[in-house]
Amino acid sequence: MKSCGVVVEYNPLHNGHVYHLKKAREVSGADIIIAVMSGNFLQRGEPAIVDKWTRTQMALAAGADIVIELPVAFSAQPADHFAKGAVGLLQAMKCDAICFGSESGEGSDYQKLAQFLNQHTAAINQRFKENKNQGQTYASQMEQVLKELLPSQPIALSTPNNILGLAYAKENLLYEKPMELYALRRIGSAYHDEELIEQNFSSATAIRKKLLEKNQKAVSLEELKANMPASSLELITDNPLVSWENYWPYLKYQIEVQSLEELRSIYQVTEGIEYRLKECIQEANSFEQFISLVKNKRVSWTRLQRMCVYILLQLKKEDMVKELQKPKAVHLLGFSLLGRKYLQEIKKELTIPLIANVTKKNKKLWTLDIKAGKIYQMGQLGLIKEQDYYRQPLNFYFENTYENKA
Repeated sequence: MKSCGVVVEYNPLHNGHVYHLKKAREVSGADIIIAVMSGNFLQRGEPAIVDKWTRTQMALAAGADIVIELPVAFSAQPADHFAKGAVGLLQAMKCDAICFGSESGEGSDYQKLAQFLNQHTAAINQRFKENKNQGQTYASQMEQVLKELLPSQPIALSTPNNILGLAYAKENLLYEKPMELYALRRIGSAYHDEELIEQNFSSATAIRKKLLEKNQKAVSLEELKANMPASSLELITDNPLVSWENYWPYLKYQIEVQSLEELRSIYQVTEGIEYRLKECIQEANSFEQFISLVKNKRVSWTRLQRMCVYILLQLKKEDMVKELQKPKAVHLLGFSLLGRKYLQEIKKELTIPLIANVTKKNKKLWTLDIKAGKIYQMGQLGLIKEQDYYRQPLNFYFENTYENKA
């Protein structure tokens, strides 16, 4: 069977994601869709609004055949590390193709640009040195360099999807058998749009905003019905929701009690930012206020959020160096009947262990993620179930029917 991979967060799954799954199967001609899904902490440094098991149910109901977890060491990361983990897992799963969302360019454009970057590293680095950085992001600097060196290339690096797409393409070229690349043009709202739109393709950001408002006061869900599959809306309204504010007391405690030296041992706490963290924690009364106080021209909101994930989870620099070499295992979260058949076909070809059930015997392969799951549960104590130990994959057999053998 031919397989196509998608890299997702589903925070939460909405109509745009359903479109992506359908088109990925169509354009690639795949029999099987494999979703690499971030666990409970996401790429922009945020806790997922609902846990990974609920989002796995959403994915299976929307058409994914296999859902595997992107470990936290890779999931709460900038594009290159994020792509390294995702592409590595799809390669381990013997995937034939990858389909990603984009704002511009075709799959072949991303491949050509990735090849250009690999072949002209020295020239690109030289241009970076020559061009003065006026407080620009790395992506903005790269876009400027490419305009000078390759003015005809069609990919704008000012949007998150395009940046990720290029990262997938670069990582993919490192393998002996690269996957086919398919870029799917985004429809509806832009990535960061915070308001629902009438065309039924609102952003996940707008949907989360509405859902979290509902947590605080009576808000009608009628607007969401047009933007989410019925299965996703039912699952998300039946489960506890979280945001960074749920974890604010735990983060505040960590920063308060740790010494400057202890904070410096945390992954990505560099350039003296531990002093600002210590200073601003005294003034802040919420997570959003804290990030607003710490943020400056040298460090972005997203980078700070990721840093806060590392502090919350106590991810040390030496531990992350080891974790980021490559994914240690494939953690299977769910599968369809076709997915089960595909797993049976490839199980002897897997290059890393497949974890279908986290136990004390295999926990060394999943140490950081077990810890991340325990801390994620603290966002809604007593309401969020155990995230890893003895949770078996979800089996999706019939439409709108879920069976968890745990």
